[in-house]
Amino acid sequence: MTFALIVAAGRGQRLSGPIPKQYRLLDGSPIIRHTVAAFRRNQAISGVQVVIHPNDIDLYQRATEGLNLPPPLIGGNSRQESVRLGLEGLAREAPETIIIHDGVRPFVEQETIGAVIDALDRTPCAIAGVPLADTLKFCGEDKVLKTVERTNLWRAQTPQAFRFRDILAAHRRVYLANPLAQDFTDDAAIAEAVGLEIEMVRGTEDNFKITTEHDLDRAEVIMQRGHREIHSGWGFSTENLVAASPAENPTIMICGIPVVLDAGVRTSGGSDVGLDAITSAILGTVGGIGVDLADGRALPSRRFANSENLIREAVSVVAMAGGRIEHVDLTVISDFKSVLDRQAMMVQRTADLLSTGCRSISIKHAFIDDLGFTFRREVISTQCIATVNYPRDRDF
Repeated sequence: MTFALIVAAGRGQRLSGPIPKQYRLLDGSPIIRHTVAAFRRNQAISGVQVVIHPNDIDLYQRATEGLNLPPPLIGGNSRQESVRLGLEGLAREAPETIIIHDGVRPFVEQETIGAVIDALDRTPCAIAGVPLADTLKFCGEDKVLKTVERTNLWRAQTPQAFRFRDILAAHRRVYLANPLAQDFTDDAAIAEAVGLEIEMVRGTEDNFKITTEHDLDRAEVIMQRGHREIHSGWGFSTENLVAASPAENPTIMICGIPVVLDAGVRTSGGSDVGLDAITSAILGTVGGIGVDLADGRALPSRRFANSENLIREAVSVVAMAGGRIEHVDLTVISDFKSVLDRQAMMVQRTADLLSTGCRSISIKHAFIDDLGFTFRREVISTQCIATVNYPRDRDF
């Protein structure tokens, strides 16, 4: 069992702004969300645990909504202390191996994650890094004193993978030796200090740590150059209508809003014809054959399911795949003018359920003149197209 420990308790003082850098937006989503989603997508990872600053709980909950993560652990005053507290918090889970990763390295490749995990079959520690290509100069203030030989020098990155008991014992040993010392800037240095062997795995240049505004600009450029792709999905839903007396409160739920139909009819079932079509369209962007959810579980029969719960589950599936809902276009097909009166409310409720803005939601009404079941007011139908942005290297 392998867990990922995401370190996101820092204050990020070199990156300006009113909030810590891990919660700054990158391509419309918080940086930490991109990072966590990369590990949630990896099938070799059994669980993802994030360590945060105690002041960031609200920011964290908003940033990771829908990712189905355990409650965050609270970090300390340094990265070293935060990792130690995170490891202690996972001791009850007792994973065999652990991957430790910086929360502001959102471009970690799935191949890199797999490589450091695989290396643990032959070594107690494995870290990602890239060899130095530039000539190094040792300087005193602004004067070059000498050239440093760059052969065999690498820039260490995360993820860094360890056998859990080894790295927990190493952190405890270093802490007990000097509880006030917080000099280690990565966990490989702690492993090295207690004599553990470390293997270097080649990482990528894109797996950099977002530290400055320039880094954030560079990250935005990367996001736009092909790391993501657009998927579209189509959904359809229909509900039978039956006669109803005024005493029955003849309403129908469309996109979470009750609509009084002006002909004394009601639906024969209890589902939401608008949300069901949106759910189907959203799940259509995930892919797969013959299943409705990405992990192979079919959606329950709408007759016995709550449509709002189903759409929340669909949003969670998309979120865990690293997706971002760009736009939803729903058409309600009926012969009832009362639907038009609630369109604005439907847009707002749908946006709330999808955790997106109203600009991303379009709800239209199409009247059908003398055309079959709809004109005879025997059914009410909806059609939807959803557009979702996914990481190109996703693994559903």
